[in-house]
Amino acid sequence: MNAAVAAGGESSPRAVARWCAAQGWPVHPLSRGTKTPARNCPACRDGAHAPAGCPCRRAGRWCHGFHAATTDPARIDAWWSEDRFGVGVSCGPAGLVVVDIDAHGGELPSRLRLLPGIPIAADVDLTGLASGFHTLAVLAALHGERSPALDEGTLRVSTPSGGLHVWYRAEPPAGWLSSAGSGRSRALAWQVDVRAYGGYIVAPGTVTRAGAYTAVGRCRTPAPLPAWLAAELTRTGHAADGGDGAGPRWPARTSGHAVAARQRVLRVRPGFPASLGLSGRQEPPAVLLAVLGDLAACAAVPSGAGFTERLNRAAYTVGGLIAAGRLEAGVGERALADAAAWVRPGQSERARRIIAGGLAAGRARPLYMGGRA
Repeated sequence: MNAAVAAGGESSPRAVARWCAAQGWPVHPLSRGTKTPARNCPACRDGAHAPAGCPCRRAGRWCHGFHAATTDPARIDAWWSEDRFGVGVSCGPAGLVVVDIDAHGGELPSRLRLLPGIPIAADVDLTGLASGFHTLAVLAALHGERSPALDEGTLRVSTPSGGLHVWYRAEPPAGWLSSAGSGRSRALAWQVDVRAYGGYIVAPGTVTRAGAYTAVGRCRTPAPLPAWLAAELTRTGHAADGGDGAGPRWPARTSGHAVAARQRVLRVRPGFPASLGLSGRQEPPAVLLAVLGDLAACAAVPSGAGFTERLNRAAYTVGGLIAAGRLEAGVGERALADAAAWVRPGQSERARRIIAGGLAAGRARPLYMGGRA
């Protein structure tokens, strides 16, 4: 292990690459002075062709960024024979999940995109919220946890722009997908990216024209991914599909931590939706929050989240609760309709049919405390 790299100080790019490879992290070159993957042959520089068909990779040359990453010492020595490249780490094959916290400032996005899938009421004061450090801290607080930015038990790397990379070990290694900020596909939080399968991260010790990526604190090894963060990654669509192309695997039930987090936010968010009884100080039935919590997870992604199945399951449960006298019919039915409209706006007729079928089936089997009749 290179002492300078381990200490978070500057070292030669080849030393950085070899140190990363020794940790089992495949590496690939970054263009001189940047954080962009280096290209090789003219076809790669000037056109777009699939990584699998690129002759550079078959010949042992770098190309296509993290697709060409390696831990082979001989190849690393050849690629970094001159100090003209930076070092990128391919997160998926390395078994890493890196939380990339930005501090770019700028105008806040809509409240629906600050913490995707977790609504924030118009009367919640957002004064002072200005970066990914803040949104990640709020997300962690909803679980009763400290922000990963403060996690001294794992590798953390400061970035030239004032951000922070928090490195964790993924278990299983290929269990998570990358994302970028509060985009419209999968997203964890505003100005918080996730680097996992399908992405790369700049290695600690790398120096660009903007500055150095420097390890902070004393820890130099990634800790296991915290359970609460794994639950949030699952909720927000970062669960990998195992390579079968079927899309993210969503759990049959949302974790207790995720439901509890949503409940805390919902309690200070009157009007989401209004019929849930969240206006003023009225507390919604806990069982209703739990039922709709699973459906609310669909709001994090526009498709592929199992909306029909989740809404049908929620309606079936609500129907059983109504039949057992544990929930008022009007409250349950309006809550389902409003939640569906929030998750999938513009699909009211589709939602109405799903809810009607689920309610009818659920009413046929009352759901008592000890189970269904």
